[in-house]
Amino acid sequence: MKKKQRSYTVYFAGELFSLKHLIGNAWLAEAIYEKSHGKFRCLLPQDFVWRGRGPRAVRDGNFCALVACDLALFNYDGTDLDSGTVAEFMFAKFADIPAVLLRTDLRHASDWRGEPWNLMTSFFPRTATVVVPSPTDYRNTLFGRRRRLDAALHLAGQHSSATAQLVCERVAAQCVRALERVLAQEPAMPKYLREEIYHWLPRLLALRGKEKALRKEFERHLERKVERNLL
Repeated sequence: MKKKQRSYTVYFAGELFSLKHLIGNAWLAEAIYEKSHGKFRCLLPQDFVWRGRGPRAVRDGNFCALVACDLALFNYDGTDLDSGTVAEFMFAKFADIPAVLLRTDLRHASDWRGEPWNLMTSFFPRTATVVVPSPTDYRNTLFGRRRRLDAALHLAGQHSSATAQLVCERVAAQCVRALERVLAQEPAMPKYLREEIYHWLPRLLALRGKEKALRKEFERHLERKVERNLL
């Protein structure tokens, strides 16, 4: 009898301030699920429903959801990185969560010649990068093997969305491979420190709530990660 594949939750961090962001996040999350045959299940903050509606509730809820996940994917697009995404990435590294940094933006937003973003978010352990100039891939796919159509025929045939979907699937395949790589890497956090660190994390965030309840919640997260060989 074939052994059932274990699935992993992936916190999907990135901008969600416009329709383009929402659609792109949803497409990529679903493509990653398909390409990994259900192994990686991305959780989209844009789909979360929190108990409170204030900014503090949203912020606390996102961080709690992040630490509860097995891995994380961070969208690093833009001429300047989204500050909220960077804050979530740094917290993921404090918690030793395997992470993938994804950039599909062809612009180079860096102060060095390595990865195309600020060097202060590079060189962290258990972190893989996926850099794909998607606009170039899109144009090469759209015009590479096809004669240019009349504008009306192009729209009626939904050629733009079909090309975008194909590019998204290619990016998803690279993300799946990167998630596999970081999943296989050994934890950076020493075993003798992990309990103390996971007791400290809710204090680091200054999460609202009863201290005992928060402590128990983070202990459950740690136990689950240890059981799944993530820590």
